[in-house]
Amino acid sequence: MRNVSAAGPRKASQAQEPKGESAAAERTAWEHVLLARHPRRPHSLDYIACLVDGFSEIHGDRVFGDDPAVVCGFGSFRGRQVMAIGQQKGRKTEERVHRNFGMPRPEGYRKALRTMKLAEKFGRPIVTLLDTPGAYPGKDAEERGQAEAIARNLYEMANLKVPLIAICIGEGGSGGALALGMGNRVLMMENAVYSVISPESCAAIVWRDSGKAELAANALKLTATDLKELGLVDEIIAEPPGGAHEDLDQAATLLGDALERSLEALTDQSGDELVEGRCRKFRRMGSFFEDVH
Repeated sequence: MRNVSAAGPRKASQAQEPKGESAAAERTAWEHVLLARHPRRPHSLDYIACLVDGFSEIHGDRVFGDDPAVVCGFGSFRGRQVMAIGQQKGRKTEERVHRNFGMPRPEGYRKALRTMKLAEKFGRPIVTLLDTPGAYPGKDAEERGQAEAIARNLYEMANLKVPLIAICIGEGGSGGALALGMGNRVLMMENAVYSVISPESCAAIVWRDSGKAELAANALKLTATDLKELGLVDEIIAEPPGGAHEDLDQAATLLGDALERSLEALTDQSGDELVEGRCRKFRRMGSFFEDVH
């Protein structure tokens, strides 16, 4: 197993972390944001290296090219063949640039969809690892149909007849994360965040001051606890004391145990039952009011 400490010496988190087992419950929303962005926090390939044996990566969308911000491939998870798909930020400067800081372009989403359909063809469960600030908003991405690629993924994922488990491991940024997140089960690591917009962007829009990001983080209800209470995630995955970056092996084991529970719960469901359950799950989300006037 790779150890995340190989990326460099351990450093104190940017957030002033409470200590002890109750630390996660005591952290503010902004501290969760800082931990989700910690420079040594494990990324998708770290977890894949720990949990997926014989991972064979698949490249390209067969339309435009390959997107290194999204990694996809078949492998074996605890004796079960799965398709693993993850958003990859990179750690060193060169890799971050290569991975576009984990912000996928349309070809990344189309590659993910191509591999999901391949997994469905062979009856393999799909596991997605969400970790992105958001879809890349650049001119080239827009020219190649960024919005359509995300919308197409949502449409197609709703109808996949194999189990789909989505796990937010770091930053779940807006539609860029949701495009891989329409799972039968949605799990979230306890120090991850998942929101419709980044706190900085939210603050810039609402208060015209990105410096109020901490205030925005509290308002966005983006922590795992908030989202579990709102019924948007099914299970919170515990992390080692101090965060996942403190012990990759333990973090991967905890994630793997949660993933195994979810796969076991879905194993006996038929394709039609999986589709119906997935659609029913997402239809329940949100609050709706009827205007009587």
